[in-house]
Amino acid sequence: MEQQVVIAGGGPVGLWLAAELRLGGVSVTVVEERMEIDRRSKALTVHPRTIEVLASRGAHEAFLAEGTPIPGGHFAMLDDRLDFRVLDTPFPYTLSLPQARTEELLEERALALGARMARGHRVTGFTEHADSVTVRVEGRDGVPYELRAAYIVGCDGSRSTVRTTAGIDFPGTPATVVGWLGDVVLDDPPRPGFSAFGPQGGVMAVPLPGGRHRVVGVSPDGLTTEWPGDLGMEELRAKVVAVTGQDFGMRDPEWLSRFGNATRFAAQYRRGRVLLAGDAAHQHFPAGGVGMNVGIQDAHNLGWKLAAALGGWACDGLLDTYHTERHPVGAQLMEHSRAQTALMTGFTPEGLDLRSLLSGMIATQPAFNRALSERLTALAVAYPPADPVAHPLTGTRAPDLTFTGSANGLFARLRADGYVLLDLTPDRALAGLAGRRLTVLTAALDRPPAVWAGVRAALIRPDGHVAWAGTETDDASLAAAARRALATRRRP
Repeated sequence: MEQQVVIAGGGPVGLWLAAELRLGGVSVTVVEERMEIDRRSKALTVHPRTIEVLASRGAHEAFLAEGTPIPGGHFAMLDDRLDFRVLDTPFPYTLSLPQARTEELLEERALALGARMARGHRVTGFTEHADSVTVRVEGRDGVPYELRAAYIVGCDGSRSTVRTTAGIDFPGTPATVVGWLGDVVLDDPPRPGFSAFGPQGGVMAVPLPGGRHRVVGVSPDGLTTEWPGDLGMEELRAKVVAVTGQDFGMRDPEWLSRFGNATRFAAQYRRGRVLLAGDAAHQHFPAGGVGMNVGIQDAHNLGWKLAAALGGWACDGLLDTYHTERHPVGAQLMEHSRAQTALMTGFTPEGLDLRSLLSGMIATQPAFNRALSERLTALAVAYPPADPVAHPLTGTRAPDLTFTGSANGLFARLRADGYVLLDLTPDRALAGLAGRRLTVLTAALDRPPAVWAGVRAALIRPDGHVAWAGTETDDASLAAAARRALATRRRP
């Protein structure tokens, strides 16, 4: 069976990638080993940048309707929470939504757009050729078969078969911390946003649909390289009582689990016709609820580039920029996770004092709160431009710019299969540049951000990042600069 792309793994990352590829006109098969979506949700949080990603494709409304907005987030279980209300986004909050429901919504979208889903099937390996990949799959009945595709993308988790078969190194550090969690009923639940931390450990309680809570934490006895075995209900109760002095009426566990802080990072996100995204590319301690979000953002960066390469409109080297842009983001994720792990295991007097110091800075230093919030939510992600004299906006995430006389902002105008050229001149100087894979949006900015002062045109990539910004005051010079920018970024 011929497919342009085979995606191994049908979690949130693979599903968003499948939808993006379909919007770009690419045929895609998602091969997922699970027969059905796992109801035990690892992730519970959708971050502001991920909501922006969804909004840029008109896919956010269902998430907003079902998720619970929380105007902040925790960093390493510090007492003072980050305040997201100061962020420059239409969505200055996280959404509390179980991963199982996120997967359902994303699968519905991918299937509606024409992606093929092979549930109960498993990628067992592949052979790469000069112009294609032959993917070996074990079917639901155990009978092997093959799929032929132009590319294979591994979205198949930290034990990725795709990464292993490709021979891509996954270096890092082993687990030295073991955390724990339980999805339980609490007859006497704590207040929303509850967390507690002290010499006996740290605990958070997060409400779940159906009247349950997720109780999650770390303890001094978890500072070990030995796996303690399965978590039992009475052990969970004892750990919570040791920190908080009570068990909140804990009963009826639905899921008890442990997790470690093994941290590994793929050396390459692309090798030939093989690409990696999400947990297949980066494994880390689940601090701050960022893992799924970074994976979806990987897929958002990759989707349009892969579609452009297959559609023949990619500029030279575009697909290679997936690694050069997202690999540093993965490295920053590793740094953040390790830093939070150190703080979340700071049970000594020195560790407790460090936590108190940083928590106080979040509460009293607005610039620190904002900088940390922008990094945690990925709103600060910017891709360094190849041209050292490019406008400072180049590579940054474009905000949801609003336009005079229009109810729709920039996110609603973005397209997955082409660029948007903002013509901010009063006399429509760039209107004649519109064409295949390029929409020219002539408009005036309503209350433009300070960093956009003097910008008369900007080229916005399908993933919402600025590809070029022009400040030439002469219309002819501006149009010439726009043509040069287009010529180096996409084929007509």
